[in-house]
Amino acid sequence: MTVIASRPVSVDIGALDPADVVAVARHGALVELSPASLVAMADSRAVIEALADDTAPHYGVSTGFGALATKQIPFDRRKQLQASLVRSHAASSGPAIEDEVVRALMLLRLSTLATRRTGVRPDVALTYASLLNARITPVIGEYGSLGCSGDLAPLAHCALAAMGEGEVRVDGVPMPAADALAAAGIEPLVLREKEGLALINGTDGMLGMLLLALADLRDLVATADLAAAMSVEGLAGTDTVFAADLQALRPHPGQARSAANMRAALDGSPVIAAHRSSGFTRVQDAYSLRCAPQVHGAARDTLDHAALVASRELASAVDNPVVTIDGRVESNGNFHGAPIGYVLDFVAIAVADVASMSERRTDRFLDASRSGGLPPFLANDPGVDSGHMIAQYTQAGIVSELKRLAVPASVDSIPTSAMQEDHVSMGWGAARKLRRAVDGLGRVLAIEIMTAARAADFRGESSAPVTGAVRAALRQRVAGPGDDRWLAPEIAAVVELVVDGALLTAARDAGADVR
Repeated sequence: MTVIASRPVSVDIGALDPADVVAVARHGALVELSPASLVAMADSRAVIEALADDTAPHYGVSTGFGALATKQIPFDRRKQLQASLVRSHAASSGPAIEDEVVRALMLLRLSTLATRRTGVRPDVALTYASLLNARITPVIGEYGSLGCSGDLAPLAHCALAAMGEGEVRVDGVPMPAADALAAAGIEPLVLREKEGLALINGTDGMLGMLLLALADLRDLVATADLAAAMSVEGLAGTDTVFAADLQALRPHPGQARSAANMRAALDGSPVIAAHRSSGFTRVQDAYSLRCAPQVHGAARDTLDHAALVASRELASAVDNPVVTIDGRVESNGNFHGAPIGYVLDFVAIAVADVASMSERRTDRFLDASRSGGLPPFLANDPGVDSGHMIAQYTQAGIVSELKRLAVPASVDSIPTSAMQEDHVSMGWGAARKLRRAVDGLGRVLAIEIMTAARAADFRGESSAPVTGAVRAALRQRVAGPGDDRWLAPEIAAVVELVVDGALLTAARDAGADVR
């Protein structure tokens, strides 16, 4: 992980910017707490300290948790209560989740602590900031969150690391948390009343994964527009259907943006101009070509809706109980992950559909009866060579999985905690499958782009300036048509160009405002 941010991300009382979450989670940006947030946390902590001396029971301060909330805990056992809560809830299993997800989760929990609604001491928040800045990342298994009462197990592993217990990674190297904290000069936390509960009761994991997915998908949908434009050109299709006045008849903003991207990518294409003037161009192209703006645009609008939900979540203070503005400590149900779970599933549906359409365009190149004069499977010597036949199989396998991943997780629920938590969101599961779907979409688009570029080489005609620039960028990593070669490394190279944005950069450098 390389620090690329020019400034630390300031965690204040208000909402974080999505870009700041990505900067800390993915690029190692440093974190600092604003003076105002430290003062606000001290003020809300005073409310909890006053309740700690009260003889009446207060949930999370002087009682057990969940189904054990009716049990009052004596004063001398309350530190043990908080530590026991964290240790028992750090019960994840399975492969370790990615560092960027853990860092996003920790930053978002830190942001909630800074809202002054959780009642923790400023030292707790400062410890989390120190862990992030020292690149100490708790090791968390993939399974353990049902997305209600927050991402309990994942968050508990983070709190456990702050206590100097459990396992962490430092720049990818696993080690005991106690050793990592000692090496970084961080004093392990000794939790006090309510603090353990405040550290584990949030929807931060699923929100973090949503924000990271949205950051990736903005570029991937723009790349899908480029891929579709290259396919239209490579299949000698028509660009007239992308005209602005036709798109305006159905005024969805995402559709307009995607159509504009495709027009920009195809502007000045000699292939399309020549075929239009010669009468070669089909009156109507197949839906996978003609309707690309409608599908890609619907995906864009889905992302916009998910981003709206994410912005509301970033402005939220998710904990139970919370310290209110007027100093009350109240139980609530804001930890339920349904708002995030729904949009995670919604986005996964859009991802599957964009990928499905991309695979259909790729398939047209390989069928000599539908490709407009291209060799079967784009093989150099059909029969001896197989060309991109099996690359399309790979696409098809991924698309089929994406359809399975589009089955909503949020319609499921399973009761826990002796029926106290009798309806849960499964938002964490929705987030995990969306991450896999985003990865799959990038691979599907890469195979379409390398196939469209190969088709353009076979046609032997000049491309539009933008699609030509994209093909030139690809040719720096992958050779043009020839005898069959080992394809897996070439697919991997183009996936890298898609994921790191190099192809979008090539298009933009050629003058297209593709976004």
